[in-house]
Amino acid sequence: MATHTATVEWSSNGSRFTDRRYSRAHQWSFDGGAVVPASSSPHVVRVPFSDPAGVDPEEGYVAALSSCHMLWFLDIASQAGYAIESYRDEALGEMGHNEAGKEVVTRVVLRPLVVFGGTKVPDDEALRHLHHEAHESCYLANSVKTVIEVEGSWTHPDRGT
Repeated sequence: MATHTATVEWSSNGSRFTDRRYSRAHQWSFDGGAVVPASSSPHVVRVPFSDPAGVDPEEGYVAALSSCHMLWFLDIASQAGYAIESYRDEALGEMGHNEAGKEVVTRVVLRPLVVFGGTKVPDDEALRHLHHEAHESCYLANSVKTVIEVEGSWTHPDRGT
Protein backbone atom coordinates (compact mmCIF):
# COMPACT_ATOMS: atom_id res chain seq x y z
CA MET A 1 0.00 0.00 0.00
CA ALA A 2 1.16 3.50 -0.80
CA THR A 3 1.67 6.07 1.91
CA HIS A 4 0.89 9.72 1.26
CA THR A 5 2.23 12.48 3.46
CA ALA A 6 1.68 16.15 4.03
CA THR A 7 3.38 18.36 6.58
CA VAL A 8 1.22 21.03 8.17
CA GLU A 9 3.12 23.75 10.02
CA TRP A 10 1.96 26.67 12.17
CA SER A 11 3.73 28.99 14.55
CA SER A 12 2.39 31.53 17.03
CA ASN A 13 5.10 33.97 15.94
CA GLY A 14 5.11 35.26 19.50
CA SER A 15 1.41 36.08 19.72
CA ARG A 16 -0.51 35.39 22.91
CA PHE A 17 -2.17 32.10 22.14
CA THR A 18 -4.53 31.85 25.09
CA ASP A 19 -6.44 35.03 24.20
CA ARG A 20 -7.53 33.28 20.95
CA ARG A 21 -6.32 36.27 18.90
CA TYR A 22 -3.68 34.31 17.01
CA SER A 23 -3.26 33.90 13.28
CA ARG A 24 -4.62 30.69 11.79
CA ALA A 25 -2.31 31.09 8.76
CA HIS A 26 -0.08 28.05 8.25
CA GLN A 27 1.41 26.05 5.41
CA TRP A 28 1.02 22.69 3.81
CA SER A 29 4.19 21.06 2.46
CA PHE A 30 4.24 18.00 0.26
CA ASP A 31 6.92 15.42 -0.51
CA GLY A 32 7.47 16.76 -4.04
CA GLY A 33 8.43 20.17 -2.69
CA ALA A 34 5.17 22.07 -3.13
CA VAL A 35 4.37 24.48 -0.33
CA VAL A 36 0.83 25.85 -0.11
CA PRO A 37 -0.21 28.75 2.12
CA ALA A 38 -3.20 27.67 4.18
CA SER A 39 -5.52 29.13 6.80
CA SER A 40 -8.84 28.64 8.47
CA SER A 41 -11.77 29.82 6.39
CA PRO A 42 -12.75 33.46 6.90
CA HIS A 43 -16.31 32.04 7.14
CA VAL A 44 -15.23 30.27 10.33
CA VAL A 45 -12.61 32.58 11.85
CA ARG A 46 -12.74 36.29 11.02
CA VAL A 47 -9.95 38.23 9.33
CA PRO A 48 -7.26 39.14 10.45
CA PHE A 49 -7.05 35.83 12.32
CA SER A 50 -7.73 33.99 9.05
CA ASP A 51 -5.83 34.70 5.87
CA PRO A 52 -8.24 34.75 2.90
CA ALA A 53 -5.26 34.23 0.54
CA GLY A 54 -4.55 30.82 2.10
CA VAL A 55 -6.30 27.61 1.14
CA ASP A 56 -8.66 26.54 3.89
CA PRO A 57 -9.23 22.85 4.67
CA GLU A 58 -12.69 22.88 3.15
CA GLU A 59 -11.34 24.31 -0.13
CA GLY A 60 -8.52 21.78 -0.05
CA TYR A 61 -11.06 18.98 0.43
CA VAL A 62 -13.10 20.11 -2.57
CA ALA A 63 -9.96 20.56 -4.70
CA ALA A 64 -8.66 17.10 -3.75
CA LEU A 65 -11.96 15.44 -4.73
CA SER A 66 -12.02 17.38 -8.01
CA SER A 67 -8.40 16.55 -8.79
CA CYS A 68 -8.89 12.85 -8.08
CA HIS A 69 -11.94 12.72 -10.33
CA MET A 70 -10.11 14.58 -13.11
CA LEU A 71 -7.08 12.30 -13.04
CA TRP A 72 -9.26 9.19 -13.30
CA PHE A 73 -11.40 10.80 -16.02
CA LEU A 74 -8.33 11.64 -18.10
CA ASP A 75 -6.97 8.11 -17.73
CA ILE A 76 -10.26 6.40 -18.61
CA ALA A 77 -10.91 8.76 -21.56
CA SER A 78 -7.39 8.18 -22.86
CA GLN A 79 -7.84 4.41 -22.68
CA ALA A 80 -11.11 4.79 -24.60
CA GLY A 81 -9.34 6.66 -27.38
CA TYR A 82 -10.64 10.17 -26.73
CA ALA A 83 -8.30 13.13 -27.21
CA ILE A 84 -8.75 15.78 -24.53
CA GLU A 85 -7.35 19.26 -25.01
CA SER A 86 -8.32 20.69 -21.63
CA TYR A 87 -10.31 20.06 -18.50
CA ARG A 88 -11.53 22.75 -16.09
CA ASP A 89 -13.66 22.07 -13.03
CA GLU A 90 -15.21 24.86 -11.00
CA ALA A 91 -16.04 22.56 -8.11
CA LEU A 92 -18.31 23.62 -5.27
CA GLY A 93 -18.50 22.40 -1.69
CA GLU A 94 -21.49 23.12 0.53
CA MET A 95 -21.52 23.17 4.30
CA GLY A 96 -24.49 21.96 6.32
CA HIS A 97 -25.34 19.87 9.35
CA ASN A 98 -25.31 16.09 9.62
CA GLU A 99 -27.75 13.91 11.58
CA ALA A 100 -25.84 14.64 14.80
CA GLY A 101 -26.09 18.40 14.22
CA LYS A 102 -22.37 18.76 13.45
CA GLU A 103 -21.29 21.14 10.71
CA VAL A 104 -19.85 19.16 7.81
CA VAL A 105 -19.29 19.37 4.08
CA THR A 106 -22.61 17.87 3.01
CA ARG A 107 -22.24 18.09 -0.73
CA VAL A 108 -19.55 18.52 -3.37
CA VAL A 109 -20.57 19.32 -6.93
CA LEU A 110 -17.99 18.74 -9.65
CA ARG A 111 -18.70 20.77 -12.79
CA PRO A 112 -15.98 19.83 -15.26
CA LEU A 113 -15.86 21.40 -18.68
CA VAL A 114 -13.97 19.04 -20.96
CA VAL A 115 -12.66 20.20 -24.33
CA PHE A 116 -12.31 17.24 -26.67
CA GLY A 117 -10.11 17.32 -29.76
CA GLY A 118 -9.63 14.81 -32.54
CA THR A 119 -12.35 12.98 -34.41
CA LYS A 120 -13.71 10.75 -31.66
CA VAL A 121 -16.11 12.73 -29.44
CA PRO A 122 -18.40 11.10 -26.86
CA ASP A 123 -22.14 11.58 -27.00
CA ASP A 124 -23.93 12.55 -23.79
CA GLU A 125 -24.37 8.94 -22.66
CA ALA A 126 -20.70 8.11 -23.24
CA LEU A 127 -19.68 11.25 -21.34
CA ARG A 128 -21.90 10.27 -18.39
CA HIS A 129 -20.29 6.83 -18.46
CA LEU A 130 -16.76 8.31 -18.43
CA HIS A 131 -17.66 10.46 -15.41
CA HIS A 132 -19.35 7.51 -13.69
CA GLU A 133 -16.28 5.32 -14.16
CA ALA A 134 -14.00 8.11 -12.92
CA HIS A 135 -16.18 8.58 -9.85
CA GLU A 136 -16.25 4.85 -9.14
CA SER A 137 -12.45 4.67 -9.48
CA CYS A 138 -11.52 7.76 -7.45
CA TYR A 139 -9.85 6.76 -4.19
CA LEU A 140 -11.09 9.85 -2.40
CA ALA A 141 -14.69 9.55 -3.57
CA ASN A 142 -14.61 6.00 -2.22
CA SER A 143 -13.24 7.27 1.10
CA VAL A 144 -15.76 9.92 2.13
CA LYS A 145 -19.35 10.16 3.31
CA THR A 146 -20.00 13.43 1.49
CA VAL A 147 -22.38 13.19 -1.44
CA ILE A 148 -20.29 13.94 -4.52
CA GLU A 149 -22.13 14.95 -7.64
CA VAL A 150 -20.72 15.45 -11.12
CA GLU A 151 -22.29 17.99 -13.47
CA GLY A 152 -19.90 17.71 -16.39
CA SER A 153 -19.95 19.58 -19.64
CA TRP A 154 -17.72 19.61 -22.68
CA THR A 155 -16.76 21.57 -25.77
CA HIS A 156 -14.88 20.87 -28.95
CA PRO A 157 -13.21 23.67 -30.92
CA ASP A 158 -14.96 22.62 -34.15
CA ARG A 159 -18.28 21.39 -32.78
CA GLY A 160 -19.20 23.71 -29.89
CA THR A 161 -21.18 22.29 -26.98
